[in-house]
Amino acid sequence: MQGTVSVTNLTKTFVSKDETVTAVDNVTMSTPPNKVLTLLGPSGCGKTTLLRCIAGLESPNSGEISIGGEVVWSGAKGVSLPPERRNIGMVFQSYAIWPHMTVFGNVAYPLEVRKVPKAKIEKKVKDILKLVQLSGFENRSATRLSGGQQQRVALARALVAEPDVILFDEPLSNLDAKLRESTRKELRLFLSDLSTSAIYVTHDQVEALTISDDVAIMRDGYIVERGTPQHIYLRSNNPFVVDFIGRANFLEAVIKSYEDENHAVVSCALGNIICSAPAGLAGGTSVTIYTRPESFEIVPSSSPAVENEFKGTVGNVLFAGEAHEVELKVDGVDVLAKMKLQTPLKRGDQVRLQIGREWCRALDPEKEEA
Repeated sequence: MQGTVSVTNLTKTFVSKDETVTAVDNVTMSTPPNKVLTLLGPSGCGKTTLLRCIAGLESPNSGEISIGGEVVWSGAKGVSLPPERRNIGMVFQSYAIWPHMTVFGNVAYPLEVRKVPKAKIEKKVKDILKLVQLSGFENRSATRLSGGQQQRVALARALVAEPDVILFDEPLSNLDAKLRESTRKELRLFLSDLSTSAIYVTHDQVEALTISDDVAIMRDGYIVERGTPQHIYLRSNNPFVVDFIGRANFLEAVIKSYEDENHAVVSCALGNIICSAPAGLAGGTSVTIYTRPESFEIVPSSSPAVENEFKGTVGNVLFAGEAHEVELKVDGVDVLAKMKLQTPLKRGDQVRLQIGREWCRALDPEKEEA
């Protein structure tokens, strides 16, 4: 059970004037041990409130929270352990670095509070600073560090006491784009190498996909969908999740027949194509299908016909750094595609395109109505 967080039927409300807002709505979840679970969602979805309840910084209205197999909060059992007794580490958005302390003092503080012997503190701080590549910075004033270095100090302080789980609350949001990217990579490597359990809160989709082993999408206080980053990005059948994670083309379609249990022939603006679909939908059922812009491929003009091929007319071609963003007209419908820079396209070109059946998915009609 070490490193596992379990939340059962957790609810947290806030009262503002005459209005009661449910920030966390009867959430039940558990974290995988030694993995990174990210709580992802738009502002106000409840992800930070859920994290703060786990940390002991907010008191829930009902439910139960366990960390490492120990109940740390339970309304029914009358248990409410303070944050310092929950064996957690926290990395905040602001880093919460103490400016009057050196790097060593900041990192050593959790051990000093626990009355760890000085000799052991010296060794543990030295070891953890080496891990986060801050050896030699022990006596440096915390205020003289860069943003990325302060983030590493906050991580070292969270790790030094060997907590059951580390909680991250938007830890990279104060960094500029380039530093955020490099620090994101470093953080993922640190957590992977340490096999540390972590819950990570962010509203940044790219951050969530690159750092996580598991992603839980939150909306209006509850978890809409949960899965691996690959599942969430490529295989979700939930309209909110698809629209929130990256960009997508949404097309109206009608189920014609099934190729097999998981793939249906649909009629849409792209023609009759085969796509992944929920099992058991009747012929004639109206559905929405979606495709990611990077999923399209150019079919050479000399090639024979291929599965899921369609024709389009090139509109705007925008340079987007690593690729061209190409706006296409297909049977009067706008479609956005991302093409390799080596693909020469200009406005007015007629092109043959293909999309693989696994890169085109029909949304579940029941979830669309929910």
